[in-house]
Amino acid sequence: MASRTRRPGSAPAARDGSRRRRVPMRLLLPAFVLVALMAMLMLRGYVHSEILADHRVRPAAANDKVPREVLEGGPVIDTRGGRSTTLSVPDDSVVLTFDDGPDPEWTPKVLDALKRNDAHAVFFITGTMASRHPELVQRMVDEGHEIGLHTFNHPDLSYQSKKRIDWELSQNQLALAGAAGIRSSLFRPPYSAQAGSMDNNSWPVTEYIGSRGYITIVNNMDSEDWRKPGVERIIRNSTPEPGKGAIVLMHDSGGERHQTVQALDRLIPELKSRGYRFQNLTEALKAPSAHTEVSGLELWKGRAWVFVVDISDNVTAILVVGLAAIGFLVFARFGLMLLLSGIHTRRTRRRDFTWGPDAPVTEPVSVLVPAYNEAKCIENTVHSLMKSEHPIEIIVIDDGSSDGTARLVEGLALPNVRVIRQLNAGKPAALNRGVANARHDLIVMMDGDTVFEPSTVRELVQPFADPRVGAVAGNAKVGNKDTLIGAWQHIEYVMGFNLDRRMYDVLQCMPTIPGAVGAFRRAALERVGGMSDDTLAEDTDITMAIHRDGWRVVYAEKARAWTEAPESVQQLWSQRYRWSYGTMQAIWKHRRALVERGPSGRFGRVGLPLVSLFMVLAPLLAPLIDVFLVYGLVFGPTDKTILAWFGVLAVQAVCAAYAFVLDRERLTPLISLPLQQILYRQLMYVVLLQSWITALTGGRLRWQKLRRKGGVSAPPTVPAQRQQVRDERPVG
Repeated sequence: MASRTRRPGSAPAARDGSRRRRVPMRLLLPAFVLVALMAMLMLRGYVHSEILADHRVRPAAANDKVPREVLEGGPVIDTRGGRSTTLSVPDDSVVLTFDDGPDPEWTPKVLDALKRNDAHAVFFITGTMASRHPELVQRMVDEGHEIGLHTFNHPDLSYQSKKRIDWELSQNQLALAGAAGIRSSLFRPPYSAQAGSMDNNSWPVTEYIGSRGYITIVNNMDSEDWRKPGVERIIRNSTPEPGKGAIVLMHDSGGERHQTVQALDRLIPELKSRGYRFQNLTEALKAPSAHTEVSGLELWKGRAWVFVVDISDNVTAILVVGLAAIGFLVFARFGLMLLLSGIHTRRTRRRDFTWGPDAPVTEPVSVLVPAYNEAKCIENTVHSLMKSEHPIEIIVIDDGSSDGTARLVEGLALPNVRVIRQLNAGKPAALNRGVANARHDLIVMMDGDTVFEPSTVRELVQPFADPRVGAVAGNAKVGNKDTLIGAWQHIEYVMGFNLDRRMYDVLQCMPTIPGAVGAFRRAALERVGGMSDDTLAEDTDITMAIHRDGWRVVYAEKARAWTEAPESVQQLWSQRYRWSYGTMQAIWKHRRALVERGPSGRFGRVGLPLVSLFMVLAPLLAPLIDVFLVYGLVFGPTDKTILAWFGVLAVQAVCAAYAFVLDRERLTPLISLPLQQILYRQLMYVVLLQSWITALTGGRLRWQKLRRKGGVSAPPTVPAQRQQVRDERPVG
């Protein structure tokens, strides 16, 4: 039921009578958040070489197209201007070069070793590592070392197109500009070796690199530190022939490098004692610096790039923490539900179980049916109540319906059925009006689209045999579950809502009496001031208020009610949007219970945190599971990602099957559980995110009327009957 008000955010009519369609901010913001999260993950994958990474390495080929002077020349290859010249490092000079960094663990240790031994070197950095650790690049420059490019994410360039080569170089320069405010003209191809190893595949790349203004640097001594052969072997591999100069290949990233660091502390002093100098390349060649300062737009683009990468890494780290949190919450909830629902079931299904000293409860009951434009459903609802096995009076409160709902009920001319008309004021006002006109102290509330089984009212009021019980939650079920979206809601009702209610009953902090089937003591309602319109979830609001007043709220699983669930995505969206937003409002309204004493404090410190964690926070974080699922499927590790997803699905399936068995439901609908997790759950995520945004932006959401089809004419266990309903026992 709903107030007849224009939906907030609907577009006003233009002067020419047309309606301007604008996308509400509450829809744009969730979409923006989801797109931003995916963009951050994509950027992280990009700078961690998970996206566009190419790990192929081409085997050696013929070298007949490589100039002889290159094959027999030095490790500095200059192909700029179409020429092919090489240079060697002067005698008694060693240029230490380090590839693949900067690494946050090993590069600082390498830099420390160089500083201790007063040596300069050349670091050939990758763009991915420089983007993530710009402070280390800046330290290299500050301490007098030279920087060279080593591509952005380390592919074998002989496999790549010229466009991809340009992209690798430009992105590498962008990262260098952002990290240290410079450009470099030095370049070392990944997987390169000595000049004599140049072949017909790598030579065209070297020529093209020169045409782009770069000098290619290979090596003439390979320490082979990547093999971890031991410190002694690294030193031997890095020691040039007596008096000869050399460019030595080492690594400061790509794995554990403690042998490299130890070798430096022995190699440098030893060679220095023989008269060797350890300089960067341009110092050794007595050439102008390979560094060029950048400024203006190029500098700001680089800084912006490094900043965004830093944000993406931080966001991803937060997302990982969130993923761990949601994993803990999901499994904690499943564990609690399985354990406590089992306890609840064993306790309430014992043969000697009674709700209290006054059992069985036989006193008559007032059943309130608030209705706004329920013409398609109201007759079914009233007819189901007339079959009740418990003495009742039926009060239909027509809240300003415009479809003849009140006339239909009056036209039935049924005994013990009263119709109260009022101007449209909303469901809380209608219920309060019904309470004021009710003749009995036990009051059952239900929705106008719901049908009861003959035993529902009797089972629903039995817990009032315990004088401490102030309210009872019934077992709401989906009546129109023959469609896919109905089946998904059926799974949600049986697994999510009813297992939850068993759990909350044991913990004595039931958060919600469902509007479809609930019962109250009049005294409990009056002591908390009746139904309130402060929130959109008046059922959650009144339940929390009753808890805080010291009453017990319990769950009666045998009190089954069959309700008509939304049959379209739009209707489902509207309903769940209202539920989730209303729950947030109720939590906020009763927040003072956290610091109060007595029953209110107990509910505040047990119930409110559980409701906040399991009904608000966990669903908000739950999309991370699917975000990382998509990320893992696309960028790997695919097999582990699929295994993890099926593991979570298996746990959910076990819980769902257990819930269905407890409710004595057929397991057939669970066939659609995987599809529910993929599609239905995503819709719930966006709805909750939209509710958060509405709450944070101070939006005010009103009731929105769901269009009913009258698809639930009788409980599935009771065939619909068209004959005249028999006169039930009198009330009172």
